[in-house]
Amino acid sequence: MSNSQTDTGTLIRRSVFFLILILLTLGNLFALFSGLSSPQAMDQAQISREIARGNGFTTKFIRPVAYYQASQSKGSNVSFEAFQDTYHSPLNPLINAAVFKIIGADNADAWQMGEKEMVFPLDRVIATVSTLFFLMAIGMNYLLISRVFDPKIAGVSAILMLFCQTFWDYSLSGLPQMLMMFLFSCAIYFVYRAVEAATEGRVAMTPALIAGVFFTLLALTHWMTVWIALGYIIFAAIAFRPRGFVGVAVIVLLIIAAVGPMIRNYTITGSPFGTASLTLYNGLASGTEDTIMRVHDLESQPLRIDGLFGKIVRTTLLETTDIVPLLGGIIIAPLFFLSLLHPFKRKAIALFRWAILLMWATTAFGLAFYGVTSIGLDPNQLHLVFAPIMTAYGLAFISILWSRLDFVNEVPLLRNAHYIVVIGICALPLVISLPSKITMGIARRDSGGVPHWPPYYAPALNLGMKKWLDPKQIVFADQPWAVAWYADRMSIWLPPTKAGFEKLEGIAADSQTPVGGILISPVSHGNGGMAEMANKYGDFASLVFNGRVFLATYPPGLSVAEKDPKLQGITKRYPYRATLVGMDMVYYSDRALRNSASE
Repeated sequence: MSNSQTDTGTLIRRSVFFLILILLTLGNLFALFSGLSSPQAMDQAQISREIARGNGFTTKFIRPVAYYQASQSKGSNVSFEAFQDTYHSPLNPLINAAVFKIIGADNADAWQMGEKEMVFPLDRVIATVSTLFFLMAIGMNYLLISRVFDPKIAGVSAILMLFCQTFWDYSLSGLPQMLMMFLFSCAIYFVYRAVEAATEGRVAMTPALIAGVFFTLLALTHWMTVWIALGYIIFAAIAFRPRGFVGVAVIVLLIIAAVGPMIRNYTITGSPFGTASLTLYNGLASGTEDTIMRVHDLESQPLRIDGLFGKIVRTTLLETTDIVPLLGGIIIAPLFFLSLLHPFKRKAIALFRWAILLMWATTAFGLAFYGVTSIGLDPNQLHLVFAPIMTAYGLAFISILWSRLDFVNEVPLLRNAHYIVVIGICALPLVISLPSKITMGIARRDSGGVPHWPPYYAPALNLGMKKWLDPKQIVFADQPWAVAWYADRMSIWLPPTKAGFEKLEGIAADSQTPVGGILISPVSHGNGGMAEMANKYGDFASLVFNGRVFLATYPPGLSVAEKDPKLQGITKRYPYRATLVGMDMVYYSDRALRNSASE
């Protein structure tokens, strides 16, 4: 009878879990979905579409510095059409490209937005793929944690993952973090299998090498995960016999996987690491990657490494102090570090935690060079993949301490109380935000969702700008990734100087891809103070402020860009103003458009 009740209870709990999982998945992908919100996700999405069209790893989002690298490598100007991307890792775009090909998304007309739609349909496809990897990561971690500890800790870890708002944010963003989490979970599952074999005196070669294959796939998803693989290589060289063999084998796998992309990058940019290498500016130059990506001459912005040691120490300390949000806000996860002090009886559990620690330490060290933040959706957020297994160790540690309390042993109902408390606290951010999201989703059900405005408004680009621009034309923009994705048109990131603008403008004209105009949106004027924006956008600061000043002085409305002597030539070439979303999103065109407003 007891076994029957246990089986029934387990069945009910699992049924409730899967019901909530289905409801959250469908709700987030449909009623609550607002479209993609990450520049890097939109960039990878439009690259995936180009791959699906048979255009290879090309991009319609041109970073001025990437163009500089390509032209310097070739020794002459290159075309903006079919421009080769060397910024992103290949695996996530390739997976999405395969999905696009299957559903026919390579045909733009088949996935055009409707007049009443507010969310781009392919945004939901990208988010669905990412969410499926998230759900698979939950399943993979359940298998892993059940093997390491027990089904109870595995079940609680799965619940914490399911109710983690940060995990859902990354799933719906379109960034590759959920694919990375799935691959990392698969990798460490086989690492643990290898650790088990080693502690039992068996040969650990097969699972250790399978783990190496998954770490290689992980590196192809995000180049910076090589730092995770480095931690595993060091651990494998010490823990598995014959010593050093597995580590060398994994290095060979990584080299084999990287040699093709590195040769391609070198051919295009003159650097084996391509444009991706310039992300160093994000960490060592105190978070200025976007600035270096917008310069038209890399020699004008040399990487200064003065005080390198201090910068690395500062960034590492910031990672340590922000460890809870970096681990998805799961408060129990950082207790992993305290669990290192506990003498676990099973050798495999005790040894495995040092593998996790070593991989995390090398990752933290690597991110100190490139920079990472817990604010928003950081594409360099690698700590997130460690959250599930660290959560499991934290739960195991607190369970051991909880079981040693006398009153817990005296009151059987309290044995699982700590799990309930942890779940309740960690689920609060998601639960609190649900009612308002549901209300808004119901109100906007006819339009397919609420757009991420500001700063992104897909209908303005997909239904407006796309019709205004010929496929051969190009546009300068402060959100070129969105133009490339939603409008399916070539776009150059707005440089900070007039000289850079006019140089690229001239090259575009010579390449038979003339510039059609300039797009200004809340990406530029909606972030930071006036001094910060003026410094960031340089010669184009007056154009960035133009819409706000026009509204503040209306009527009649003052155009400060026209009064700016630095931009007089440019404003004369693009004198027509088309308001896409009021004066918050304005397109300055070289010709009159149907809904353009008079200056």
